[in-house]
Amino acid sequence: MDRNQLQRQVAYMRKSLFDQGYLDEQFIQLEDLQDDANPNFVEEIVTLFYSDSARLIRNIDQGLIGAKKVKSECTQFREYCRAGNAEGCMRTFQQVKQEHTTLRRKLETYFQMARQAYT
Repeated sequence: MDRNQLQRQVAYMRKSLFDQGYLDEQFIQLEDLQDDANPNFVEEIVTLFYSDSARLIRNIDQGLIGAKKVKSECTQFREYCRAGNAEGCMRTFQQVKQEHTTLRRKLETYFQMARQAYT
């Protein structure tokens, strides 16, 4: 594959990431900061994002209070981040948020009923 074909393929992949909703205008802002002095700027920022987000998820994972489903999704999210699988990260991050919200609602209801039952 020659250089022009490769550049077209990269442009197509980039467009697909936007079309599929994986990237937004903030990514374009990052690209605008990249120049000849920092040709790998965006890649370095993305790498930092994955390592930081994996660390944050690990911290959440360690601080969980028996939240089994949330913990499971956090573990899966961390694995996708470690593998650099953007699609998997996005999908499991949504699952983490959903499980977190669901658990919160269920525990709020549980504690409300427990207060009523024991006071």
